[in-house]
Amino acid sequence: MRKTKINTVFLGRLGVFFITLTLFIAILSCGNNSKVAKEIAEIPVNLQIIRFDQEFDGSTLADIPTLKKKYPYLFPTRYADSIWEAMLTDSLQRVIRKEVSTVFPDFNMQKAELESLYKHMKYYFPRFQEPKVITLTNNVEYQNRIIATDTLVLIGLDNYLGPQHEFYQGMSGYIAADLDKELLVSDIAASLAKKVVSKPKDRSFLAQMVYYGKELYLKDQLMPILEDAKKIGYSESQLDWAEINEEPIWRNFIENEYLYSTDNKLNTRFLDPAPFSKFGLEHDNESPGRIGRFIGWQIVRAFMDKNSITLPQLLNLSADDIFKRSNYKPKR
Repeated sequence: MRKTKINTVFLGRLGVFFITLTLFIAILSCGNNSKVAKEIAEIPVNLQIIRFDQEFDGSTLADIPTLKKKYPYLFPTRYADSIWEAMLTDSLQRVIRKEVSTVFPDFNMQKAELESLYKHMKYYFPRFQEPKVITLTNNVEYQNRIIATDTLVLIGLDNYLGPQHEFYQGMSGYIAADLDKELLVSDIAASLAKKVVSKPKDRSFLAQMVYYGKELYLKDQLMPILEDAKKIGYSESQLDWAEINEEPIWRNFIENEYLYSTDNKLNTRFLDPAPFSKFGLEHDNESPGRIGRFIGWQIVRAFMDKNSITLPQLLNLSADDIFKRSNYKPKR
């Protein structure tokens, strides 16, 4: 038994070593610019991670006042102490915390990824101050699995136990697919992106597509070694479908004159999370949802391939300007 335990710990440390090494190599090769890569690698970060889920799980009723004083932002005053006491002793809450502890016995790999993310954020946005990261449980409220402010990032770890976890049975498959620990840091990057990518005032479908395209392109720069599928939350087969069908998707948008339409139904059909995108065709269910975000991503990539501007400058450009200067032509 002791030998098995030692091997498990060793393999865990080996995994962290390799992910750290991979991130370091990625930083050094970022943009094929050794000067930039070196600058990013040398940026200091003060990453604070607090495993509040574990601290709360190891507490007793007598510890509640101390926890409230230590983490006032996690204990809204409108709730009586009886609420927290119930959470501490409730059998279901205990099961949730146990499952989280099983999937996340430590946070070392995520820490290495977050350090790289923060380095890139500080390089492109020098005023960025790395927020403190606090892990907790939130009753599987997957729509609020990441809450980011200027100083805090709250992570509901019970939303990252894996798509097949029993907690997620009964959920739609496309929702459960996002509840994977491998997407956790990508979700944090998306939350940080919302701090620097302004919502468009233009209500057109094109403006909405390019908004999401900016967010995804930001992930290209902040998480250079992350697979494209994980950036957008697709499976590899879904990403393959999107890439293979990029030209007919674009042709459909053009032929139906969607680009400058302000019909909100287009958001539901092509931008919002969904099991598939809704072209109104026989084989719609073969497509992934959010296909408009994928197209917006390709438009922004095409623009940046043809224009030498900084990342912050890109984020301040209008969708129409980006589209016209991108000379976007989908792959056939």
